[in-house]
Amino acid sequence: MIKYKIPEKLDSKKTYVWLASWFGSGFISPAPGTWGSLAALPFGIAIYAFGGAIALSIAAIIITIIGLWAADKFDKAMDGHDSKMIVIDEVAGQWIALIPAALNPVLIIVAFIMFRFFDILKPWPISFVDKKVSGAAGVMGDDIIAGIFAAICVIGIDIWII
Repeated sequence: MIKYKIPEKLDSKKTYVWLASWFGSGFISPAPGTWGSLAALPFGIAIYAFGGAIALSIAAIIITIIGLWAADKFDKAMDGHDSKMIVIDEVAGQWIALIPAALNPVLIIVAFIMFRFFDILKPWPISFVDKKVSGAAGVMGDDIIAGIFAAICVIGIDIWII
């Protein structure tokens, strides 16, 4: 059963809460990371539609910088590290994975699946960053690498299969 709950520790009036949870998608359970990735898709597709790969690349950099701030504030408010409710890292990674998809519906689905694959399984070096890099850099870093891995897969599938 799908549930939606904002923890009492969080001040729901704070901007960082809504950015870190990507407008509340991180409060959906189970699988908040998947919900966050899904919530990232329409934004990423719209950015690409209006500005192409360069605009989406710039947006991914900007959301990463914002994510570093928001994830840090969110983690401090929750007295923890890398809360599952923080999904702005999924947004950055998913947008990176979308860059080579070029509005192709099949490649958009591939980008989503490959990003979730790498984000969930965390092969090396994703697992290294996840375990060894602390703070907001660790929160954001593993998803950035997962997004890069997924983008490489999208490029490969586009070249060799589609």
